[in-house]
Amino acid sequence: MTNLTFFKHLGGLALAAVLLLGAASDSEFSIVQSAAAQQAGEVPGNTLGTSSDSDFWRQVRQGQQGQVSIPDAQAGVLIQSEGDNWRAVRNGPLSLYGAWALLGILILLSLFFILRGRIKIEHGLSGRLIERFNSVERFAHWLTATSFVVLALTGLNVLYGRYVLLPVIGPDAFSVITIAGKYLHNYIAFAFMVGVVMMFVMWVKHNIPNRLDLVWLAQGGGLFSKGVHPPAKKFNAGQKLIFWSVILGGASISASGIALLFPFEFHMFGKTFAILNIFGANLPTELTVMQEMQLSQLWHSVVGIGLIVVIVAHIYIGSIGMEGAFDAMGSGMVDENWAKEHHSLWVEEVQTRRASSGAD
Repeated sequence: MTNLTFFKHLGGLALAAVLLLGAASDSEFSIVQSAAAQQAGEVPGNTLGTSSDSDFWRQVRQGQQGQVSIPDAQAGVLIQSEGDNWRAVRNGPLSLYGAWALLGILILLSLFFILRGRIKIEHGLSGRLIERFNSVERFAHWLTATSFVVLALTGLNVLYGRYVLLPVIGPDAFSVITIAGKYLHNYIAFAFMVGVVMMFVMWVKHNIPNRLDLVWLAQGGGLFSKGVHPPAKKFNAGQKLIFWSVILGGASISASGIALLFPFEFHMFGKTFAILNIFGANLPTELTVMQEMQLSQLWHSVVGIGLIVVIVAHIYIGSIGMEGAFDAMGSGMVDENWAKEHHSLWVEEVQTRRASSGAD
């Protein structure tokens, strides 16, 4: 090795030593600085640490939307506080009052049956029949009715099944029933929607309220007193209440159901709240997609329970509660005396049409 090469290597080692000493000095300075900051109660690195920024955490707790690099934008919400509210409402007042409503209607109908008994045809069967509903009308009714029963049972299982069924049949059977119920609920819902639309188109002209409805309501439809038969056309006031409950409730529950079937695609509540605010309500209109889903689920349950209560009363009157009522949707033909007692004006219309057409 020549002297020149030796000195080149020596110079390189000296330069490396200087660089190492400089790095060690900076590191030692940083460590000393960090230690001093911690002794002063601060956290190094410009982080919040234990020094809480109230505004920052308040925004996080209120669901402030941040930025994320993944496709799911909802991941930018660190804390979704409304989830706690949704769970509290669903498992609290919704489930509690819903159960009381279902139990209450059963108790009321039982008491009514005990006190009033079955509503009989006072003049007995005449043996003469009148067509009450044709085959298309009966199809629409039974399509809506059967699909609603399936939807009601599967929906109640989602809300109460783990408290009622699970302890009785065990987790395996409950799992099978619930999964099957989920698919039935999702697909049969469309049959219910079709039935509601058909009934609306066919019967809306007969269900426009008029002054006769006030008379019918004032006399309780003759349901509570024998010998009382307020006049009515094809649909009396009680049936009109059922009709509009099914149409409006069915439309509303269908809308929230579609929002649940296709999650995060619809924003109905924010727009609805904006309309209600025009009339003095003070409701939030800037809702996240998750909040929309939570409100859709709660509203779906509330309307569903309300419809179940109404339909249970309707089933009672149309079966054991009133003699001759089931025939209207069974065969479509009702006894003339039954029709005169409950729909006297409609009978007159039918007889007038028969006379004008020359039919017997």
